Amino acid sequence: MPVAIAIVMATAACAPPEPAKSGTAGSADAREFQGSWNASGRRYIIPLGAGRNGSIIHLRGSMLLAGEGRPGVGFRADVVALVDTATGLVGRSVWTDENGDQVFGELKGEGTASRNRITGTIFGGTGRYASVTGTYEFSWEYVIESDDGSIQGRAVGLKGRVALK
Repeated sequence: MPVAIAIVMATAACAPPEPAKSGTAGSADAREFQGSWNASGRRYIIPLGAGRNGSIIHLRGSMLLAGEGRPGVGFRADVVALVDTATGLVGRSVWTDENGDQVFGELKGEGTASRNRITGTIFGGTGRYASVTGTYEFSWEYVIESDDGSIQGRAVGLKGRVALK
């Protein structure tokens, strides 16, 4: 069964992306997408008092998007973020497609232990994504958290809207 899933995913990744409509992510012609993102990386933690930590995370992984409005099918997604367990997350993201074209984004979120909804704002990129705008959201779920700072996780409920001009 895992081989069949891998074949389906590889076939989908080879399909050309759907052409996007023009406009902004908030306009009526913005296109919707959903997807998955699995990543691993490192987290560096400092204590900030009783029950509170600050950390810097660097994650890298594979993002696969689906839906008529997706900006592309597959990306390597990199994130660097500052997280405070009491106040939330602020970060930056870069998605790189198979041609080296990139999508740039800003992340903000509650990022706390009890609430981890994260929103992203897409503000441009390179190559075919130079004028892309959009928004997306997801919740982050840690799968592995090691004492040495190694982390692995996945985005849950990843969905968004984009507009390519």
